Amino acid sequence: MALIHPTAIIDPKAQLDASVEVGAYSIIGPHVKIAARSKIGPHVVIEGHTSIGADNTIFQFASIGAAPQDKKYAGEPTQLTIGDRNTIREFVTINLGTTQDAHVTRVGSDNWIMAYVHIAHDCQLGDHIILANNATLAGHVHLEDWVFLGGFTSVHQFCHIGAHAMTAFTSAVSQDIPPFVTAAGNRAVPAGINSEGLKRRGFSSEQIMAIKRAYKMIYRSGLPLEEAKAALLAEEGKSPDAAVYLRQLREFIQASPRGIIR
Repeated sequence: MALIHPTAIIDPKAQLDASVEVGAYSIIGPHVKIAARSKIGPHVVIEGHTSIGADNTIFQFASIGAAPQDKKYAGEPTQLTIGDRNTIREFVTINLGTTQDAHVTRVGSDNWIMAYVHIAHDCQLGDHIILANNATLAGHVHLEDWVFLGGFTSVHQFCHIGAHAMTAFTSAVSQDIPPFVTAAGNRAVPAGINSEGLKRRGFSSEQIMAIKRAYKMIYRSGLPLEEAKAALLAEEGKSPDAAVYLRQLREFIQASPRGIIR
């Protein structure tokens, strides 16, 4: 209890590991679970059926697990789950899921979530994601691993953003962004691939070149999308070192619920 500030209000039913730190004036509700070594700053509110993993740091004034901003929500016991080793900065808001979707909002592990970010109901976030200041995710948005969203990026509800994709400052995303692609503008349009990010993550020069060729097939060849997907399939056989990534790109496009940015 020495790690809990005396002004913090923690419901007796909340389940906090003995190593969890809680700062002054924070409020933690009865259905909250927090695992080992997580640090909750001052003036943080954590409520709802919220589960937070180990080694997270949540800064002051964050609101975690509040009711969805959805008029259809009627107090159902939906959930928020947050993985391990995330950094959640000041004034971040992350809402519960709804019964209109998976009943849960999920945030994975090793994510860096900067100040004033909003993660709405039923969003599904993977690992190693960076959300710069004021990035806003509407409901039901999916972000795959290693996504980077520039400051003030806005993502329309139900959009999917593929692994290693990136958006520029103030991008407005209204359709899906395929893996590896950089997007910019309002409305966001393709602007090349995230080659610098791929280099930092250990992609070989051959793999990056294969992904660039795939990007050109989709966006620069003038081919209709169906023909571009067929060309991608053929390219997989020609680039064995990058085949897994080309397949990832092609399968994302095939499964895209909203259609990809063009």
